[in-house]
Amino acid sequence: MGKISMIRVTFLLLLSVLAGGCHKSFLDQKPSTDLLIPNTMPVLQELMDNTQVMNISPALGEFSADNFYLTYSTWLSLDIKEANAYIWAVDLYEGQGLVIDWDIPYQQVFYSNTVLQGLAGIQPDSTNQAQWNALEGTALFSRAFAFFNVAELFAEPYDSATAASDPGIPIRLDPDINEKTTRASMQTTYNQILGDLHAAEMFLPATIPVSNLNRPSRLAAQALLARVYLSVGDYAEAGLCADSVLQVYGKLLNYNTLDTSKPFQFANNMPEILYQANFPYEGNSLQGVTFSGCFVDTMLIASYAPNDLRRPLDYYEQSPGVYTLEGSYGGLIYPFSGLATDELYLIRAECYARANQVTNALNDLDTLMSYRVVTGSFMPYPVMSAAEVLDTVVAERRKELAFRGIRWPDLRRLNQEGWNITLTRNLNGTLYTLPPNSDLYTLPIPPDVIQESGIAQNPR
Repeated sequence: MGKISMIRVTFLLLLSVLAGGCHKSFLDQKPSTDLLIPNTMPVLQELMDNTQVMNISPALGEFSADNFYLTYSTWLSLDIKEANAYIWAVDLYEGQGLVIDWDIPYQQVFYSNTVLQGLAGIQPDSTNQAQWNALEGTALFSRAFAFFNVAELFAEPYDSATAASDPGIPIRLDPDINEKTTRASMQTTYNQILGDLHAAEMFLPATIPVSNLNRPSRLAAQALLARVYLSVGDYAEAGLCADSVLQVYGKLLNYNTLDTSKPFQFANNMPEILYQANFPYEGNSLQGVTFSGCFVDTMLIASYAPNDLRRPLDYYEQSPGVYTLEGSYGGLIYPFSGLATDELYLIRAECYARANQVTNALNDLDTLMSYRVVTGSFMPYPVMSAAEVLDTVVAERRKELAFRGIRWPDLRRLNQEGWNITLTRNLNGTLYTLPPNSDLYTLPIPPDVIQESGIAQNPR
């Protein structure tokens, strides 16, 4: 068996320890991780290029958000975790373990830590310094991407007043599986995420790898920083990070160049994309949105103006007023969850609005919308107050970034600020409600992880 295959086989065993899904007898074997760390850059690069691990982000948050609705028969056919996420059930897993929304990010963490440790044993020279730097930056970026995605689901919304004592997530910085699993504080969690991303900026290449968007660049790290800072309510830093990307690379795709009569008009190398990621291949997570029985929310559909090309390009009208997804923004059947410039225009616009820089905020909205509506029909936004601009940006975020894993984090942070958004579901005559700031906005840690690690569970 080759070295890389051996690493993969052993990794599957090690992952079961990290996720809490192995038998006690295996835990007692205490395998040595010294045998697992590769020491050549080609092998390390292969780990980082495993897109079915490294470019996946969780989907349960999108399943819990308000961008689509299910028929009762479709809901009955879902996996238990997804069906329960849809109705915000207290017992989300019903005893099931091996939750991919937790396991895949921690696979990414394991791969990243393995690469970082492997690189520490390699002394680069003038012939391979650039490759060493790119690998170091990619591993730091990927670890931050993973930690952030876990925190957005399995930890409470960030509150600066209590972050030092609020429980965060397990922060593993070493591939050694014998390291005890504990929950760091929220402050430590986000300090690690931000620290990894700022460090990644120094190592990642400045140019976007347009032929391989599964690899991050310096601009991707800055884009993720903007998303993280927005999540924690640091709007000054979020705006600066978004601006640092847009000053260098602000490309948008003119939707008038696409054919609204044909499906799957988007591609995974769209000029807007800075970093390619998508929801999991495993399970049914949101693949069902492309099939009958799973429909785009009627209020979301109604929010698009008649001249807005996003509606015919993003959605398929199955029957009058009833829409399903046409295809992913990233060109795949699996919804896109990566980083792109359209999100950055909206982040910067929101931060401008919150800073009472109304003209700048409206300029960003106008720029984005001029690429989204039918040629000749674009009308600049009228002058309005900062509060009205903020409302407009939030509405545009939902329309532009729907089905990209962003709505659920937005609901968490906006409700924390007092937006009082209540979600409701109607299934076969039964109404389900999720009030603002409910404990159910924080998903429970999978039961197998709790069983093996003993870490504290989230309140439900």
